[in-house]
Amino acid sequence: MTKYYWFLGHEQFQPEDLVEQAKVVEESGFDGVIVSEHLQPWVDDVSASGFAFSTLGAIADATIRIRLLTGVVTPLFRYHPAVIAQAAATIDRLSKGRFELGIGSGENINEAPLGHVLPNYQERNSRLREAIGIIRDLLDGITVDRKGEYYPVNKLKLYSPPLSRVPIFLAASGTKSATLAAELCDGVITSVKDIGETLDNVIDPIRDITRKDFRLLASRWSVYAHDDSDAWRALQSWRGLRAPGRDSLTSPIDLQHAADKLPKEVIMRQYNQLRSIDDVITCYGTLVKDLHADTVCFQITSVDQLDTIRVIGEKVLPILRNLQKGDEHEGRPTS
Repeated sequence: MTKYYWFLGHEQFQPEDLVEQAKVVEESGFDGVIVSEHLQPWVDDVSASGFAFSTLGAIADATIRIRLLTGVVTPLFRYHPAVIAQAAATIDRLSKGRFELGIGSGENINEAPLGHVLPNYQERNSRLREAIGIIRDLLDGITVDRKGEYYPVNKLKLYSPPLSRVPIFLAASGTKSATLAAELCDGVITSVKDIGETLDNVIDPIRDITRKDFRLLASRWSVYAHDDSDAWRALQSWRGLRAPGRDSLTSPIDLQHAADKLPKEVIMRQYNQLRSIDDVITCYGTLVKDLHADTVCFQITSVDQLDTIRVIGEKVLPILRNLQKGDEHEGRPTS
């Protein structure tokens, strides 16, 4: 059965607010949370920027059942892969075995302020390959001793190891990253704008090389609001995410200025506009029906986040779960 996660955005909400949201996520019947990891937000004026691993520790203490996943942390520049492995193991212990590690290749807005220059994709792919090997070995209890091309490790092991095997997911929007995920990781995380493009670029190229237990986690960026005014209010913290030149800009102020040069309609069109419960069901149900995602993430912003979590938990989750049960009874694949 497909699992349903809720996205907790450090770029919009302060960490104490995210802990409260996580509690409501659990109470509302979701299966997990995806917690963003950012050094800086996307705009300067309406934003936040808490330290994800501290927030995850608090969420681990405040919840009992839901899974906790980073979405995503970069183990290449600001953090040595061994530090990420230590953090992952610690959160797994604090959550009693509920942690999952989502990683990615990095964003300029997070790495450049500390003097890191993002290299070309080929080097980042090589760094990821080496980093994943270090993290996997450490989490599996292996003492790591290697010079490495990028990350030297000298006879290191984790003395507070995870309580269970921590799955590793790699974020991918294209074939090369998806292939790396299929080769070395337990799953792939992909943000879906167009279903056909995701099938062509991420899913179809790795069908023949994934294992039975390999998981596809699919998310969609949306805003839940009954009118354009509320939608625009809800999107204030995220408007820099869709700014022109996003990949090269390194300051929230610059991203904000770039976004604010655009008509607000241009920004809003880049997010799924959900005006009703039926819209939510259609938007996220297609990730199950068309992509057969093992995990679906509701990546939704609104003007009242706690109420939105409760409403979707009450009115959307049961319908999606029942639809999937119907598919199973008819013999259609669901994941």
